[in-house]
Amino acid sequence: MTYETILFRVENGVAWVSLNRPDRLNAINDQMLKELTSVLDETESNDAIRCLVLTGEGRAFCPGQDLNDRNVSGGERPDLGETVGNGYNPFLRRFYNLSVPTIAAVNGVAAGAGANIALACDIVIAADTAKFIQVYSNIGLIPDAGGSFILPRLIGMAKAKELTFTARPVKADEAESMGMIARCVAADDLIATVKEMAEGFAVKPTFGLANTKKALHASYSNDLDTQLDMERDLMQKCGFSDDYSEGVSAFLEKRTPVFKGR
Repeated sequence: MTYETILFRVENGVAWVSLNRPDRLNAINDQMLKELTSVLDETESNDAIRCLVLTGEGRAFCPGQDLNDRNVSGGERPDLGETVGNGYNPFLRRFYNLSVPTIAAVNGVAAGAGANIALACDIVIAADTAKFIQVYSNIGLIPDAGGSFILPRLIGMAKAKELTFTARPVKADEAESMGMIARCVAADDLIATVKEMAEGFAVKPTFGLANTKKALHASYSNDLDTQLDMERDLMQKCGFSDDYSEGVSAFLEKRTPVFKGR
């Protein structure tokens, strides 16, 4: 697929995806969602991709939905439910549960759906110049792109209500301190920091990481007995995996393991 709104490359086992509409601060439109969905197809079908990094070109990460993409004529009002139901929701369901680790490298402002897509990543690392804004309340909307699900699970209901009701910008260092993101780093160190982590994930036993993600995500809704049963079943799967066999063999043979993600 030829990409118009993103940049995509695979390097050392890592898929690098850059939102690439810098003239619009990388605002999301229909074409971008289609291209991001195509990236998920490629990631799920290409065994060479062991980790995915999402970042933005220019001075912003993503301000959310491009409102110009929702213009309607006359006194009509856009059907935003259609936008969410046919665009964001199918993408988020797949992206949140992607079988490889995902890292957001937040290089600037992340607002609205842009913030929530970043927070849907497994790891969020942000430049110290970045900000996160749940901007919806300023225009009479609710959080979308999974925001109402993910945000309270990261920072608790009280803080989630404060940030979504007030639309207060949260600087990256505060986001780190409240548990919204994993790490805040100097802007000049962002890509190098993310690259080191992503390439580290790419050589790890990613079959085990994928099942760890499944277990952690399921813990939101499972009771203890159900979660313990899931741990048993996933441990069984991992114990039969090539990665586990390779890990044990490499340990006994005192060599570096070569994992394949299966």
